[in-house]
Amino acid sequence: MASSSSVLSEDQLQCSICLDVFTDPVSTPCGHNFCMICLNEFWDSSSHCQCPMCKTDYLERPELRVNMFISGLVAAFKKSVQVKSSSAADQVRSKTKNVLCDSCTEEKLEALKSCLHCGVSFCNTHLMLHKTTPKLMKHKLMDPVENLEDYICQKHDRPLELFCRDDQTHVCQFCTEGEHRTHNTVSIWMEVVSKKSELWFMQVEVQQMIQERLRKIEGIKHSVALKNKITEKVDIVEIFSALMRCIERSQAELPKVMEEKQEAAEMQAEEFIKELEQEITELKRRNTELEQLSHTEDHLHFLQIYPSLRIPPHTKNWTDFSINSHLSVITLIRKMIQEMLRMEVDKIELKGLQQYAVDVTLDPDTACPVLILSDDGKQVTCGDTEQDLPDNPERFDICVSVLGKEGFSSGRFYYEVQVRGKTKWDLGVTRESINRKGEITASPEDGYWSVRLRNETEYEALDSPRVSLSLKQAPQKVGVFVDYEEGLISFYDTDAKSHIYSFTGQTFTEKLYPLFSPGLNDGGENSAPLIICPVN
Repeated sequence: MASSSSVLSEDQLQCSICLDVFTDPVSTPCGHNFCMICLNEFWDSSSHCQCPMCKTDYLERPELRVNMFISGLVAAFKKSVQVKSSSAADQVRSKTKNVLCDSCTEEKLEALKSCLHCGVSFCNTHLMLHKTTPKLMKHKLMDPVENLEDYICQKHDRPLELFCRDDQTHVCQFCTEGEHRTHNTVSIWMEVVSKKSELWFMQVEVQQMIQERLRKIEGIKHSVALKNKITEKVDIVEIFSALMRCIERSQAELPKVMEEKQEAAEMQAEEFIKELEQEITELKRRNTELEQLSHTEDHLHFLQIYPSLRIPPHTKNWTDFSINSHLSVITLIRKMIQEMLRMEVDKIELKGLQQYAVDVTLDPDTACPVLILSDDGKQVTCGDTEQDLPDNPERFDICVSVLGKEGFSSGRFYYEVQVRGKTKWDLGVTRESINRKGEITASPEDGYWSVRLRNETEYEALDSPRVSLSLKQAPQKVGVFVDYEEGLISFYDTDAKSHIYSFTGQTFTEKLYPLFSPGLNDGGENSAPLIICPVN
């Protein structure tokens, strides 16, 4: 069986009032333990009788008796402390700063306690009177300190046992009967307990701030590592090779482009000259009429004709007229290279993203009842009638949509979907907790990041606000890329190898799932399926 010293610690045998190991431990009816002297002094200084620990009030002051069981544990603990190594004793002496006994007359021994009532420190021998004399046993003892006067009221020469919350200062019992009589005063112990509680909350807040900053550091390190990883995978030589190809293509195509622009400018000039000549003819005719009218003697005819001649002939304002071939060769070359390089970079970017391809399969438990899924879970079309399916929480009931089985809560992923032959569709990703019942508003605030096609030619990004997209050609296959940590969702025309749209600066806190909506059948006009394709 283990000894008491191997099980108990000083904290377990410590009085919460004097913060020292129990002396004559007593128990309150509510079950808390204190030194007999400490508890009596606490009750003596209070207007009513309550437990210092749990604040339980007692109508009558309980009769206190020494708890023999705890007293035995304290004795065993003190005995074990006495046989500690000399290093532990050195630590104690260091802690008490070698305070000497004030009562020793010859060789002064180290003090064991300081008495606040007597204002002096005592060694173990001279402390015996305070342990055996009833009157002295009521004195307030503490660990020996050199500046004992700091713990005694300089005005009343009494221990500073109370704390004035109004003035935020230590006071003695006599102070509360004078200038602090109407102030809110509590025992120093109670104030320490209150402040320690506040300190605990402050410590928790500081620890939370530390953890937040540690997570931020990890995020920054992860981001830097990720960017380094990406940089390693991007072929820098390929980018500069693409630039050289753009320059070579510009050199080869520039004469033809300039010739086409010159022909267009000449044709435009011919049309403008013809229009100007027609206006000149009309203006000359009007000038002749005005000249003739100015010399007429027929006053009646003059007044009849004059109103019609006041209306100016229909002519164009040629003030800002210019031919569209005004671009210089340098400007033309720059525009050609910029456009070519943008297309080449899109190709390289898409090629780099395809390395994050994942195998996506449609989840039948989420499919709207009107949708028809292929057996392999790679195709979805819209039927004409609803199927009899269980209305589980994951299923869309009105919105013609279905999610992928696989959810992603970190990293990067990419997949491609064939949209050939369709007049409407929606593609993107959603968070796990989206609303799937009733009418749904698709926006980032509602957990949807998607693009869509309507009326065969109208493309739109469902951002906030929505963005109309102008595409050079209708995509036949759309690539969807997600970078969870970067908050990025991008869409690409994989055949043209061009960028369609990106949601940037998003914040994700839960799983993201691929979203597919083939749109209503529309009497067969939109019957083509959405097909999840393998990434080549």
